[in-house]
Amino acid sequence: MKGRPSIHQDKDVIRKAQELFWEKGFNATSLSELSKATGAGAGSLYNTFKGGKKELFKKSLQQRREDLKEFSLQLENSDNPLELIKNHFRTIVNADHRSHLRGCIVANTIIEMTFIDDELENEAIEILKETEKLYTATILEEQKKGNIKSKIPATTLGKYLISLWCGINSLRRIYPDQEILEQQIELQLQIIN
Repeated sequence: MKGRPSIHQDKDVIRKAQELFWEKGFNATSLSELSKATGAGAGSLYNTFKGGKKELFKKSLQQRREDLKEFSLQLENSDNPLELIKNHFRTIVNADHRSHLRGCIVANTIIEMTFIDDELENEAIEILKETEKLYTATILEEQKKGNIKSKIPATTLGKYLISLWCGINSLRRIYPDQEILEQQIELQLQIIN
């Protein structure tokens, strides 16, 4: 890729960079690795992403936010949003070994950036809080409809699902085994029946 990338190419560059950041983290990813992974020269990357590697990383996190917006629309249009949330967790079971080792880029960022970079840490925290709000709103609506028997407040259950997400993304690294992951996920999801 020569010269200034187009907007479409920018999104492609961000996706490719995200893959590298997801596996290595922010600090362990070099500019030369980003250049090689994206096919863009270092100058082109800096011309496109004026904030350098950090801006490219923030845009990679922003892509997760875009995915969350898409998931939110799916929940809005679903006849069974609770099952959609459960299936989101269940997809982890069938992921490949590499995906298990990568975990969640957002949770990884919080861990990597604590005490290192408040801005990136807070960016990741906000994404998980937005996810929690989405879960909470969905759970509250399903409780009102009588689709959830649990009397645990929706706000508590929303946080619980974030805890489950972060925990299962650690567990999948320890036990990248479908049977174990399925058992653990199903056990944990019983709380929102």
